[in-house]
Amino acid sequence: MPSTAESTSRTPVLARPWVRWAGIGLVIVLLVVGPLLLPEFANQTIARIGVFAVAVLGLNVVMGYTGQVSLGQIFFVGVGAYATAWGVDNDWNVVLVFALACVVPAVIGLLVALAAARLGGLAIAMVTIALPIVGVPLAKRLSDLTGGSQGTSARFTDAPEWTGLYDDQWQLYIVILIAGITFLLTRNLVRGKYGRAFAIVKGNEAVAGSMGISPYRYKVLAFTIASLIGGVSGFLYMVVIQYTSPETLHFGHSIELLASMVIGGAGSILGSLLGGAWYVLLPQITNLIDPNITAMLQGAILLIVLFILPGGLVSLPRLWRRRRGSLSTPVPDQTTPTHDAVIIHTERQDQ
Repeated sequence: MPSTAESTSRTPVLARPWVRWAGIGLVIVLLVVGPLLLPEFANQTIARIGVFAVAVLGLNVVMGYTGQVSLGQIFFVGVGAYATAWGVDNDWNVVLVFALACVVPAVIGLLVALAAARLGGLAIAMVTIALPIVGVPLAKRLSDLTGGSQGTSARFTDAPEWTGLYDDQWQLYIVILIAGITFLLTRNLVRGKYGRAFAIVKGNEAVAGSMGISPYRYKVLAFTIASLIGGVSGFLYMVVIQYTSPETLHFGHSIELLASMVIGGAGSILGSLLGGAWYVLLPQITNLIDPNITAMLQGAILLIVLFILPGGLVSLPRLWRRRRGSLSTPVPDQTTPTHDAVIIHTERQDQ
């Protein structure tokens, strides 16, 4: 029986507990110190990545983990942003504003899910497509609540004087705190019994039903949670951008969120973070190359990445390990007799 020391030596370095905890500690230190050292543009960019990483996370809950088709996630982000602006304009406490930004999209998502979760395939896709398509003209018409076509602003995240921070630093800390809690809670959700139920429903609804798991119930739950997370993203959107308009609800943004989820990695917490980075950074990169062909460049890069990494960016380390393993596997030398061949040759000589 191998000793504890031998077992530890066989464990990969990155899989050892002390290395994992050291990595977590390093990340926490960087998140605390980074905003104080980075320039304003970098802080704003990272904050925007956090905003849309949360939006992609919500989409991942309903699509990546549960297997439902949802093309309207941006609608719930927009509703959360409008709810935040309305609460701020009416002088609500910021905690109540945050609760409002979460509850309103969650309730709307629940109502939509109750009606649409029994559908499947193209039917539920069409229902979710309708959300941003209807949301844009609705936001323009409800001008008393939304500001109409001009949109509405809400400046409520200026840094308090007692902090000694700049506005971009304060806003980034808010995004890190709220997004970090959201990612942690979602990770615990998908790794617990609900996550296992989501996976079974995604794999085969008939099998789920035979195991006593209601596909309808868990579809409604996943869609509602995704809507709530979309509201969190909408709140953070107003923390950073401080302005929203009907353009926020545009259907094209939903497609971009979907592409970001696939590129980052469907059914992956880390993939959601990579998807948020993709959503924010790709347009900046393509604009630097040539602003006139931004859409074409984004499409080409999307196809190339999906062709090379069908599992998304999150699968890159696994692909790298597989390539290294295949290269390090020794190829038998055909000129040198193998052990079995030597035995057969010896037996023939004895005969």
